[in-house]
Amino acid sequence: MNARDPWLHLALVPGVGNTSLIRLLTAFGSPEAVLSSSRHALAAHLTPAQCDALLAEPDAAQLDAALAWLDQPDNSLMTLADADYPKILLEIPDPPAMLYCKGRRALLNQPALGIVGSRNATPQGVRDAEAFAHALSDAGLTIVSGLALGIDAAAHRGGLAGAGSSVAVIGTGLDRIYPARNKALAHQLAETGLIVSEFALGTPPLPGHFPRRNRLISGLSRGVLVVEAAPDSGSLITARVATEQGREVFAIPGSIHSPLARGCHALIKQGAKLVESAADILDELAWQQRLAPPGLRQDRPHSEALAEDASPELTAAALADPVLNALDGAPTTLDTLAQRTGLTLDALSAKLLSLELDGRIASLPGGRYQKIH
Repeated sequence: MNARDPWLHLALVPGVGNTSLIRLLTAFGSPEAVLSSSRHALAAHLTPAQCDALLAEPDAAQLDAALAWLDQPDNSLMTLADADYPKILLEIPDPPAMLYCKGRRALLNQPALGIVGSRNATPQGVRDAEAFAHALSDAGLTIVSGLALGIDAAAHRGGLAGAGSSVAVIGTGLDRIYPARNKALAHQLAETGLIVSEFALGTPPLPGHFPRRNRLISGLSRGVLVVEAAPDSGSLITARVATEQGREVFAIPGSIHSPLARGCHALIKQGAKLVESAADILDELAWQQRLAPPGLRQDRPHSEALAEDASPELTAAALADPVLNALDGAPTTLDTLAQRTGLTLDALSAKLLSLELDGRIASLPGGRYQKIH
């Protein structure tokens, strides 16, 4: 990426946030077209102040700082135009136009599970978060969280200890570590996992940024596990957004006397899945199909291992899958598939998720599914 790159130019425009960027890209088709548009054309989508900022040259100091940061190993700016932009983020209402990445950005395209919870976690909550994350990571899921103290940090540690690694989504610029107490963990994530942010370099930890960060934690994940949460916890915002995005929500129950269990209990009352072990989550996601058979080398990707070790009997069974047979080539709704297969919506959703993760089907806008030939 160089000083003339139109994506970098757009990234450095002050006062033009993600919603405005998406609106501009939708209207004009590309960053080049946006930057070559007249003020009159831009005025239909931006305020006068935003037009001024967009038509001005990028701040030289900011540009130099961004180019210096991008020149460092494993630092990059991912854009909607990139082939490796995570498809799962395109399912949410407001995907980020750009993501600053530090570390292994390929992790953004690995199946993931979000784990969130209280910053003021109990010792048991910390142990639970780390143990669940480690087990789920070893099962092949990348653990996504927000680099906060307490449950988030424990989830990252567990994820990094397993095969699936961990991704931190933060609410500041990637040149800032917040909170400072997680500096060592942030360095470990940058070396063996990934840290991402949609906020420009230098962005401070403003309160309004964290709900936006939370939507990406759930957006990148197949489901979200809440370990401990008070009734007013920000983790409940993540859980609510996860539900709105069509993601599964899981919660660990606790003592009726613990304030940090009340948020989880409220979620369970609202329909979140009560879990007591990592196996409960894997079962709900139909993830047992991707676990490595006994004796299989754990340093291979699970999907790769299964493909190499699959028997003819297993292959034949997959070909006879009733859900795949019910997909006749045209985009098909969940209700239609339920009628054709006779499966309950819960069972069908789990099966569809499994097939999607295996690359057999694609999830389309409007809650439709299509077989991948």
